[in-house]
Amino acid sequence: LKRAVITVPSVETRLLNEEIGYIRLYTFGANSAEEVRTGYEKIKAEGASKLIFDLRNNSGGFLDAAVEITSLFLEDGVILIEEWGDGSRKLYNHTGKTLDADSPMVILINEGTASASEIMAGALQDYKRATLIGAPSFGKGYIQNWMPLQNDFGAIRITVARWLTPKGRQIQGEGLTPDIFVIHTDEDFKTQNDRQIQRAVEYLSAIKN
Repeated sequence: LKRAVITVPSVETRLLNEEIGYIRLYTFGANSAEEVRTGYEKIKAEGASKLIFDLRNNSGGFLDAAVEITSLFLEDGVILIEEWGDGSRKLYNHTGKTLDADSPMVILINEGTASASEIMAGALQDYKRATLIGAPSFGKGYIQNWMPLQNDFGAIRITVARWLTPKGRQIQGEGLTPDIFVIHTDEDFKTQNDRQIQRAVEYLSAIKN
């Protein structure tokens, strides 16, 4: 065996039909925003005018990547509110780099959609930029820090802040409710029948450009 640096892409893209493009994001990594941009431009050049963005089982990643990728699909606005224990708030605003703020868009979510994925899906749902299809998301929106104990007795992990969507919805413990519920059953998994993608295609196909 030879040692090598293997770069695993975080994005998968393809055309589902002549007008609907598909982007699946597996994690919010350091290079994910550029990978999303490149993948989007590829399917756009192939004729896609509508988009399915798949965040199912994406457990999160870098906060900055979530803000940057979300900004690609909005004109402007607040992407995320970070609320601290003392009531103070920090706003994460649009980066100023928009890729597509108009094309019909669906985001697929499920119980494995968490953290940074919920930031993106929640913001685009708040602005009515995208329709969420699937099952309720995980609900992970706390920020925790390690606090050392005195006399080298170790440390404890303390929740210091929480994430809110642009409209102030709490993510932690609540998760996101899809606009259209589609449950992926055990039988679907066995037969590889992806009814959530099917429903997204049906929804987008009914929209006239």
